[in-house]
Amino acid sequence: MSDLLEITGLTKQFPGVLANDNISLTVKAGEVVALLGENGAGKSTLVKAVFGLIKPDKGQIKISGNVIEYGDTAGVIAAGVGMVHQHFQLVPVMSVTENIILGDEPRRGFFINRQSSRKQVIELSKRYGLEVDPDAIIEDLPVGMQQRVEILKALRKDVKLLILDEPTAVLTPQEIDELLLVIRNLAKSGVGIVLITHKLHEVMAVADRVLVLRGGKAIGFTSPKESDEAGLAQMMVGRSVVLRVDKKPAKPGKAALEVRGLQVLDDRKLLSVKGVDLTVHSGEILGVAGVEGNGQRELVEAICGMRHRVSGQVLVAGVATKDMHPHAVHLAGISHIPEDREKHGLVANYSIADNLVLNQFDQAPFAKGWVRNISQVNSNADAVVEKFDIRTPSAQNLASSLSGGNKQKVVVARELSEDLKVLVAAQPTRGIDVGSIEFIHNQLIAARDRGAAVLLVSAELDEILSLSDRIAVMSGGEIVAIVDSKDADRNYIGRLMAGMKA
Repeated sequence: MSDLLEITGLTKQFPGVLANDNISLTVKAGEVVALLGENGAGKSTLVKAVFGLIKPDKGQIKISGNVIEYGDTAGVIAAGVGMVHQHFQLVPVMSVTENIILGDEPRRGFFINRQSSRKQVIELSKRYGLEVDPDAIIEDLPVGMQQRVEILKALRKDVKLLILDEPTAVLTPQEIDELLLVIRNLAKSGVGIVLITHKLHEVMAVADRVLVLRGGKAIGFTSPKESDEAGLAQMMVGRSVVLRVDKKPAKPGKAALEVRGLQVLDDRKLLSVKGVDLTVHSGEILGVAGVEGNGQRELVEAICGMRHRVSGQVLVAGVATKDMHPHAVHLAGISHIPEDREKHGLVANYSIADNLVLNQFDQAPFAKGWVRNISQVNSNADAVVEKFDIRTPSAQNLASSLSGGNKQKVVVARELSEDLKVLVAAQPTRGIDVGSIEFIHNQLIAARDRGAAVLLVSAELDEILSLSDRIAVMSGGEIVAIVDSKDADRNYIGRLMAGMKA
């Protein structure tokens, strides 16, 4: 097999961070090479350099034997390279079809051939088993469906080398299985694939070789035949990682969060939460399992004041929160880890220190009247950065400078720094590495053991099964069953998630 990609001695330095340190890598036609490493290990920097988005300080990159130049992304694409970015590169107000054809529109004379474009998208989605509505508007779609659009956009051209940067971070287990099948079939057809993922079982399922990065350095190559998930995790983190959650039995107390008859509309003004009743007690984790797009996002947003409630009540310690805005809901006792940290969890152009007090910016000790106490904000940040192991040269750096996992740690740290009654955690470990997952899982268990009521919403069934004390299954906007975790059967819950009756 010929080398589609050849990276030699690539080095890239950012202010205060050596992102890539003398890294070399080859990818052959028909080969799947997985890049593993903690958040901030340098994986995304490496593939962005391949795509011409980042200029290396040293080293050389060749595609099909030709040296690529920084900034020549069009040339890279013309050479047959496709890339699915970790953060969506979609235009929210445009349709699925418009996004997929953007920049290479089929034309009839001077006009875009919309009928042909739509037909292409339908055929493309069927070919790869990634069904999408060609007419849907991107901003109305759940994140899992948006990721499908990103992947189809990259696959539309006949790619020789496909770079996938966390492609399954927002997909359900069923969608992940479908995508892994797509990856295997693409490799069989001769496409070379670079896969960045934190999900070790995906690496074991599809990778031919694995390059592990740590602190910007290449630690070494291995393969699924030579290692296992525990071995890969140890190479990534530099220590043994507990892949299963170790927790004591819950000691539930009084009802802390009650949801009664809640009805909520989605962005299309259709009823997506249909009279949901839930109770979460202090000292327990209630997990909500379900295929994404069955009302979980709308349920969380309605509880946390981000979406209007058509009817029903949300009570904290017996007191109704009414239809409040998010800050008022927080003051009523609800902490919220949102599913989209970029959109709802952080202000990218604020410092890490400011992001750590977003919920308390107007409260003592961080403010006195209209005047902010900057020294308290900064001293709080230094303490929280150390406690939550947020990897950054300084808490004064912008939040946008952080890797995905460290951004998530900032959100988790902020929401757990106060001793509130209720924690609503939506997709708390989406797109982060095994070391960060272990840390955040331990923080959620610690919050439960301190007496918080934790409502955990996750598309990761393994996460729900390992963390939850009780599991509520949501399908079609309704809670179809609630089971005790010790009685939970994975296959049974999977069938309920797929819409089968209890």
